[in-house]
Amino acid sequence: MREGSGPRLYVTDDLDAGRTVGLAAGQAHYLKNVMRLAPGAAVVLFNGRDGEWSARIDAFGRNACAVSVGQRMRTQAVEPDVWLLFAPIKRAPLDFLVQKAVELGVSRLQPVNTGHTDVSRVNTDRLRANAMEAAEQCGRLSLPEVGDLVAFDAALDGWPGGRRLLVCAESGPARPIGDVLAETRASEGGRAAALMTGPEGGFTTSELDALRKLPFVTPVSLGPRILRAETAALAVLACWQSVLGDWRSVRIQPSKAT
Repeated sequence: MREGSGPRLYVTDDLDAGRTVGLAAGQAHYLKNVMRLAPGAAVVLFNGRDGEWSARIDAFGRNACAVSVGQRMRTQAVEPDVWLLFAPIKRAPLDFLVQKAVELGVSRLQPVNTGHTDVSRVNTDRLRANAMEAAEQCGRLSLPEVGDLVAFDAALDGWPGGRRLLVCAESGPARPIGDVLAETRASEGGRAAALMTGPEGGFTTSELDALRKLPFVTPVSLGPRILRAETAALAVLACWQSVLGDWRSVRIQPSKAT
C-alpha cells in the first residue's frame, strides 16, 4: 500500500471521475473490519482498463460499500505480454508461486498437468483470488489471466503464432537462459513470449522429446543446481523481465539527502 493513498482494490466497474462504485462483500468487510476505515477514508481503485484512480468511501451497508471515484492517478500502461505455464504443486508453494509471478508481471498463468504432476486438482478460484490480492499490493495496473488446469498436449495444441515458448529443461540439450534471451532481444525485441516449467519430478522423457520437436519451442537451462518447481518458475520470469520485460525501462530516481 502506498503511503497516504489508502488500500488499493481491483474492481470490474468502469472508472471515471464522480462515478459511484459498489464494492464486493469481501472488499467491504476488509475495509470496515480489517482496516477499520470509516466513511471519508481514501482508497485506490483499478480495473485493468482505465488506469488507477483515487476514491473515497461514501458509506457502508450490510455486506456492501459504496465509494466515490475522484481523480485519475495513473493512466493505463502497456504491460509485458509473458505467459507462465507451470505444473501444479502443493498448496502453500503454489500460492507463493502465483503471488510472486504476479509481482513479476506475468500476463497469464496456465497450470498444466504433466506426467510427473502429483497434484490432481487445482482450485482455480483460489489462484485467481491470490492473483488479485498480489496485483492490488504490488501496484500493477492489470490482473493476469488465470487458466483452468489443462493436459500437457492440450496446452500446446493450437499454439498462437508469433509467441515463442522457452521451456526450462532439466535434462538433455538446452542452452543457457542468458544466451537465449540476449539473442532474442537482439533479433526480436520483447515480443509476446511464454515460459514453461515442470513439476518437482521434472518433465518426462517423452514430454521433452515432444517439446523439442515443436518449431516454437526453445529449451533453456537455469544453471547447474536443482531448483524447486516454484523457484524455477520465478527465476525464469525474473530473467525474462530483466532482459526483455519492463525492468530494463524503469529508472528509479535517487532520493535527496536530508
